[in-house]
Amino acid sequence: MELQQPTLRPSLPTCKMLVGRSLHRTLVENNEAPFMSEIQRQPASPIAELTRPRRWPATHILLLLGFWLAIFAASLSTPPLLDDADATHAQAAQAMLTTGDWVTLHVDGIRYLEKPPLPYWLAAISLRLFSASSIPGDASSFAIHLPGALAVLALALLGYTWARQAFNERAALYTGLFTLTATGVFLFTRIFIPEVLLSLFLATALYALLRALNTTTNPGAPGPDSRTRVSAASTTSRYAYLFWICMALAVLTKGLVAIVFLLGTTLLYLAITKQLHDLRRLKPFTGLLLFLAIAAPWHILAGLRNTGGANNHGFFWFYFVNEHYLRFLGRRIPRDYNKLPAALYWSLHLVWLFPWSLFTPAAILFAWRKRREIQHSNDRNATGERLSRLELLARRQPQRATTFASQTVLLLSLFSAFVLLFFSLSTNQEYYTFPVYLPLLLLLAASLAAIETRAPDRTMQRALTFTYAAFTLLGILIAAALAYGLWTSRTLPFVPDIGSLLAHRNVGNYTLSMSHFFDLTGSSFAALRLPAIIAAAAFAFGPTLAWLLHTRRKSLASMLTIALTSATFLIAAHIALIRFFPMLSSQSFVATIQHFPDDTEVLIYGDQAFGSSIPFYLNRRVNLVDGRSTSMLFGSTFPDAPPLFLTHTQLLTQWGSGPRKLLFVPLERRDEVDHLLGPHQIILQETSGKALITDRPITP
Repeated sequence: MELQQPTLRPSLPTCKMLVGRSLHRTLVENNEAPFMSEIQRQPASPIAELTRPRRWPATHILLLLGFWLAIFAASLSTPPLLDDADATHAQAAQAMLTTGDWVTLHVDGIRYLEKPPLPYWLAAISLRLFSASSIPGDASSFAIHLPGALAVLALALLGYTWARQAFNERAALYTGLFTLTATGVFLFTRIFIPEVLLSLFLATALYALLRALNTTTNPGAPGPDSRTRVSAASTTSRYAYLFWICMALAVLTKGLVAIVFLLGTTLLYLAITKQLHDLRRLKPFTGLLLFLAIAAPWHILAGLRNTGGANNHGFFWFYFVNEHYLRFLGRRIPRDYNKLPAALYWSLHLVWLFPWSLFTPAAILFAWRKRREIQHSNDRNATGERLSRLELLARRQPQRATTFASQTVLLLSLFSAFVLLFFSLSTNQEYYTFPVYLPLLLLLAASLAAIETRAPDRTMQRALTFTYAAFTLLGILIAAALAYGLWTSRTLPFVPDIGSLLAHRNVGNYTLSMSHFFDLTGSSFAALRLPAIIAAAAFAFGPTLAWLLHTRRKSLASMLTIALTSATFLIAAHIALIRFFPMLSSQSFVATIQHFPDDTEVLIYGDQAFGSSIPFYLNRRVNLVDGRSTSMLFGSTFPDAPPLFLTHTQLLTQWGSGPRKLLFVPLERRDEVDHLLGPHQIILQETSGKALITDRPITP
């Protein structure tokens, strides 16, 4: 009797998996990847989408890392720290190391209670590790800006991970590239502000929210065994607690606005998707305890250690009432913030997300057509099938997002709209909406990847072609404008101190971060020849090449070309920033000051923000003449505040007597000081209209 071999019958899911893999391999080998989109768009459960074992393509990671190194890592050491927010915040981190006080922030010896401490903790640790190292350029600038640069890399990798799980690898690569090469991401990480760190924590919390809601199985449902249910419950708990941890870290980064954004978006999402009952998956009780354990201790200690300010107000009133509630209403004390006009507020996002914002019309058209397709499919099913009364009733109800991709689109859309509307009502700076950059870029990347990988659609291809043509035309215009500037300035001498060539128009009283952009003049262009040549070459060839690649259906190559064009432009912009250094920073005055004995009295005329890089690089306190304002105002009202502030009368009384005095005078106050001191001043150094003067002749 002959024994027959047992017949192996793979299960239906196994067959589907094997056939799918084989078909995918065949399509890729025959360059027919666009048809894969029809397979990828088949309905799948959120759990199945998130549990597929995938490896990150090494080429993608190397590509993203290369862009980050070229754009962000290479620019860490130059230029030195800038005046205003950059060096002011750096002083707060530096003070932690010199005073040992990691609870109360100090700037120039004065309490600085406006900001939460986490960004300054990270900067202080970085200063301790790197400021004394042999890093080319300015080691202090490297140390201060390193946490922000790492946060950009983490943000890009988070976007890559999220888009890869929700959509596909092309959308993931696009998300990472878009994040690293968007203009606003680069521009608003040139100074030490907490927005990029806040964006990272908020985006991670949103990602954890979706993972917590999508990794739970029904214990009573057939299918998953007990070990699978335990594993899913454990994964849900981890992501739920990650949500609360990131919320706490976001609060320690930017304040209570993080709670408003995250909880507001979460409740809106759960209400729209009819999942309010799933709020328990976020572990609200134990999660809240974890949140308080992380976020509450610093707030309590800061409140206990900072009492007795103006009108007997302490930290709690100043931080919670003044810096949150009154700031939102535009009644913060002091009122040193402007609000962007509504049209400018909304339209500037096209600049901050440039060049990828040019694809917004195509993405909106794709979303609209996709919505129409879904509605048409539902209507066709409703009329072509015999459905029960309960099924017909269910079809009339709002459809829940059933896949991780659709949930991602809904959640990020709600979050972006919430943040944008919030800051459109409150006082704002251009960079306040930084947290929506990654969500918007991820949605844009997903739309473009879907357009490129689905079956050919003439309307969508026309929309993309129009975008490439518009980018090409814009690139030609930019290159022509730069070429014209280069030609007209060809006979002008190169002047290293570009600040002396600028028109100081005082747009918005310089309380907006982009105010100095309006100071550019034709004569200042001679100092910007090198970055202008680089930028002109990038825009002259990059957009045109991208368009040609698009016409040949090489979508990925065309996107990489745009990314390289943007990266080249950002490198040129960084070179231009270095050329603006004499105007934007006062670090060059420090070498002159250090030639004098230690008992020399150093003063800044006006607010310390005018020359905040001086006390940072001197690593000592400086006195302020008529400088009891803005961020120094409230802290100066505490009884133990050092006597740093001089009036005009006190300056005149002490000028020329006692220890030698070195007075730094910003451009905005030169006329005032000339009127006050007259001929009783000796100029030691002048740069970009700023001056360092002394009260007596110098003895050889």
